[in-house]
Parts: sequence; structure tokens; C-alpha cells
Amino acid sequence: MIKKILPVLLLLLVGLSVRAQKKPDFVKFINSKNAWVDSVFNKLTPKERIAQLFLVRAHTNLGKKYIDSVGQVIQREQLGGLVVFQGGPVRHAQMFNQYQKLAKVPLLITYDGEWGLGMRMPDSTLSYPYQMTLGAVQNEHLIYEMGKQVARDFLRIGMHFNFAPVVDINNNPKNPVINFRSFGDNKYNVTRKAKAYMDGMVDGGIIASLKHFPGHGDTEVDSHHDLPQLNFTKKRLDTLEIFPFRALIKAGAPAIMVAHMNIPSLDATPNIPSSISRKVVTDLLRKELGFQGLTVTDAMDMNGVKKFFPNGEADVMAIEAGHDLLEVSENSARAIDLVAKAVKSGRIKQSELDQRVKRVLAAKYWVGLNQCRPVPMQNLIADLNNNASKQLVQRLADAAVTVLKADRRIKTFDRREQTAIVSVGISQAQDFEKELAGQLTTKTQFFISGKETEEQLKELLKQIRDFRQIVLAIHDNRSRPRSESDLSEAVRTFVDKVAGRRTITTMFTNPYMLDNLSIDRSSGIIMAYQNDSFMQKAAAKVLLGKIKAQGKLPVAINKRFQYGDGL
Repeated sequence: MIKKILPVLLLLLVGLSVRAQKKPDFVKFINSKNAWVDSVFNKLTPKERIAQLFLVRAHTNLGKKYIDSVGQVIQREQLGGLVVFQGGPVRHAQMFNQYQKLAKVPLLITYDGEWGLGMRMPDSTLSYPYQMTLGAVQNEHLIYEMGKQVARDFLRIGMHFNFAPVVDINNNPKNPVINFRSFGDNKYNVTRKAKAYMDGMVDGGIIASLKHFPGHGDTEVDSHHDLPQLNFTKKRLDTLEIFPFRALIKAGAPAIMVAHMNIPSLDATPNIPSSISRKVVTDLLRKELGFQGLTVTDAMDMNGVKKFFPNGEADVMAIEAGHDLLEVSENSARAIDLVAKAVKSGRIKQSELDQRVKRVLAAKYWVGLNQCRPVPMQNLIADLNNNASKQLVQRLADAAVTVLKADRRIKTFDRREQTAIVSVGISQAQDFEKELAGQLTTKTQFFISGKETEEQLKELLKQIRDFRQIVLAIHDNRSRPRSESDLSEAVRTFVDKVAGRRTITTMFTNPYMLDNLSIDRSSGIIMAYQNDSFMQKAAAKVLLGKIKAQGKLPVAINKRFQYGDGL
């Protein structure tokens, strides 16, 4: 009996040891009394305390004059932190070091890194797969590993807070703003994947933010440009859109970003965005759902919020609603003045404001800003592009590829057979074509860029039909892969005719394109979700029999292709 108990005790002790090395629970920590927080708070003027709630836009791709102008704002207004946009990692790190010297209280540096640093710095840092691609992955531990690596990358470059994961349920294929940024349309799958990503980042030492509360998945309006309206009942929102938020709040979500959407069932005030509604931020999110982490607005310079509440009124309303952090105010100096006046008039309670300032300061302590150090510049690019991360990207891609039709046809793919490789949407070989070409004995490559005439396409079709084995690759090179193809009608007709019983079709596209192009008659269909090198290599491995596809479709497309499909 003792022999059996000892291994169990050892495992328990190892588990406790691992847990003891982790940071303290974020939500409890930011709501607890802290000597460093009180000390910093007491040294700030009333306006400097308000300024801690504001995050200013920062770029390094707009020139030195822009960088210096933001530095002047930080020094003059003593804002709480940055929202970082495009530029390069070295310039970013240098900028962070410069800005931190200007701040009395170290800056909290935030970033939209849904697929890692590469979301804003694609030229020189790694991009992980889109969340829609990750929605197909069946091994959530891989996504947890990704979250930890993203956290390492953030900390290495001097950032602390990732506005990710997206937990919007994309149940509207025409959604112009979420779409491929979502894990899919199944609330349970979205929740599982988001939890893995969130836990990885938090265990890695950065703050993760769920977005976009209370759910931006079923809209056809982009809140960057206008105010979307959701005419759903509270019951519908509770059972679908809010489901992942509720589950992840219980799992310890550190932060939540609130979207700019008009939802009459939650707040009947005309044209009020959810982001600045007290009924949404305080009554629903804080009180009803019990959220005690940080709340942050979506960007306050978006038309979805400033259209109906201009000239700084939206900023005051955001604080009044209950937010801890405001992202990218149009004019932070004006906003701070207006909030100070609102406190003086009694419109905003001083006690509530102080509590939020202390939460933000405690978040800074949690990420280590009580001992702020300059970002080391040596080997920065190499550290952000290390082999372990590259291998993880490929493992995720390999795990996501999904075979939707004729697994047997792919198993019998013959490398010695004369093969036509027909690539649509590109004019020269990419990694998929190169990988295949290196393995096939006899092959002929055809490239359909989309500029061909009907006559040229007909001639190509005659040549292709002479081959007994055809690989049709559909590439979408757009930076934001849409649900609809931008191919001409002539090319669409060509695709329809090529995609026959001798053809294996591979889609390097948004999965919703399955309903937009006629490829159903293909003998085999491989869905690779996006046109990146890592997905092309993964699809080639499946076709060449080097790996077995394990991905499952993360969205329902039509009657033919349903959520969870995958052979």
C-alpha cells in the first residue's frame, strides 16, 4: 500500500512545486492591497492618476518625427501605456527604451498579437496560424505551447499585454471584421481553444485579453468604420455570444476588451456602443458575470464609438461605464481634462476611479514593471526567430490540415504518375508547388494568375485533361483572406471543370471559400485554411503521405461541409 502511495505523493509534490513557481493569480493580485501600488499612487497628481487609464498609439514605421511626438505626449501627460502598431522589432525595442525613460510610472505596453508578433511586424518576426486555422487543431496543448511562446516573444521585446485571444463565435460567414480571426462557429470549441491560448500566455507571464465582449461574431458591419447593431435577445446572447466569456471568466481570464456595438436588448439608449455603456460594462460584465479583471475598450478612435459621441464625450462615458483602460483616445489631453471635470462634478465617483487606477498599477507590478529594465538589443532578431518557435509553427500547421473528401484517393496518390500541378491565384511556384515538384517523377506545372482570357483557359484545360493525376491548388494571396473569392467568372468556370474525379484539390484559402468555388466533384479535398508557407508545407506532407491529416473543420459551411468534418 505504501509503495502505491509514494508515487502519487511524489507526483502531487512535483505538481505543487510547478504551481509554486508560477506568478500569483492575476485577478486576485490586482484586487489586493499592495505596498508598491499604494506608494506609486500616492506620488501621482489627480490628473496623473487619470492618465494611468489611457493607452496611446505608438508606431515606428511613420518616421522619427512621429516617434518623438508620441514621446512628448507621454512626458507631458504621463499616460499609462502604449498600444503598439506597425514597425520593426529593433526600432520598437529602441522606442520602448526611449519612452520608458520619459515615464514616472513604467508604461504598460500592449499589442494586437492574435497570431503573434507577426500580426504587426510580419517582415521580421514569426506569425503563428490564424485562429480559424487553430480552430481545426485537435490537440489544445499545442495551442497552450503557442501561448507560452508568444509570451516569451512579448517579454523579449519589452511588451506585457496581448489583446488576444478572440473569443467571438463567427456564426456569420459574411462577417467583415472577425471571420478568420475567430476559432470558429462552435461555442465549445472556441472556448477550449481560447482557454489554451489564454493559459499559455498568462503562464508565460503576460496579460491576455478576451475580445470582443459581448461578441462580435454575427455582424456584417466593421466597427472600425461604423456602429454595428445586434438585434438579438438577451437570451440568445447569453446562450451563444456570451458563453465563452462566462466560461473563461470562471477560468480566471485576466482582461476583457469590450466592443463598439449597439445592442438594444442590453442597453436601449439610442446609438450607444456597448463599450461605453454602464449597463454592459458594470451591470452585465462586472456584476452579473462576476468579472474582476481588467476591462479595456476597443480603440476609441474608431467610428463605431466616436460617430455618435464625439469631442471626447465617449472617453468620459467609457470611464463612467466602468473601464480600467481606454485604448487610443483621439485626444488624451482633452479626455483627461474632461474626466477630471466629471469627477469634480460627481458624475464619476472618485472612489471608483481610484480603485481602477490601483488595478492598473497592480497589473504593472504583476508583469514586473516595479523593476523596469531596458530591453537588451543584442541578438533580438535571432531570439524572436528561434528554431523552437519555427518548429512549433509547423507543428500547429501540420495539426490543422483537414482532409474533407477521399482519404483513400490521397493514400493512393502516385508520385511516379504523370501529374499536372494546376495553381490558381499565383504566377509562379510557391512552397506547395516546390515541395511537390521535388517529389514527383513526372510533372507539368500550370499557373493561372487570373489575367488569362477565356480562350487561353480553354487551351490550358485541353492540356490538363490529358493527365491521369491532377493536383489543383487554390491560393488566396490577400492579406485578409475573405469568404468570397476575387477570381473572375472565367477562372471560376475553369476551376469547376478542372475539379473532377482525377483531381485532388487543395485550398489555401479561408474555409468559407468551400461554398464559393465549385470544387465538390474533386476526388479529394484538402483544406489548408491560409496561404502561408507553413500551411503549404503541411498540405504537401499530407498529399505525399508524410503525415496523416488530423484537423477538423471549425465552421459549418453548407450541407456538404459541416463543423467537425475531417477524415
